[in-house]
Amino acid sequence: MGTETAERAAVEHLVAEYQRHQSDPERFLALHAETTVVVNIAGRRVLGRAQLAEAMAAALASPLAKVRTALEIEDVRYPRPDIALVSAVKRVYDERDEQGGLPTTGAYTMLLVKEDGEWRVTLAQTTPRPAA
Repeated sequence: MGTETAERAAVEHLVAEYQRHQSDPERFLALHAETTVVVNIAGRRVLGRAQLAEAMAAALASPLAKVRTALEIEDVRYPRPDIALVSAVKRVYDERDEQGGLPTTGAYTMLLVKEDGEWRVTLAQTTPRPAA
């Protein structure tokens, strides 16, 4: 397996784990760099892994726990060997009794950095897509 193919497989694995562990704080947070920045589909920005942990705990203790997402990678680029830029589609599945009007899809961008040989999320941002 070539280096580019191996890196793409590692990035795809991280994105799959990111999706799989979206309701498991310990595993989800471990996928992030300490200085991560996350902007969700509603526009809330959290700065750093500690603030992300607080936001995640609050969300999982609320009806937002019934909102799940799925990611579909569209493109991966490597501006440098230790940076990956992932473009994806985020699909939102709102299973709350009273849905809050969240968009059902968004353009999802992740900036990954390689730390100690492992890819970590340093930025994740969702830009809502208008309903078709």
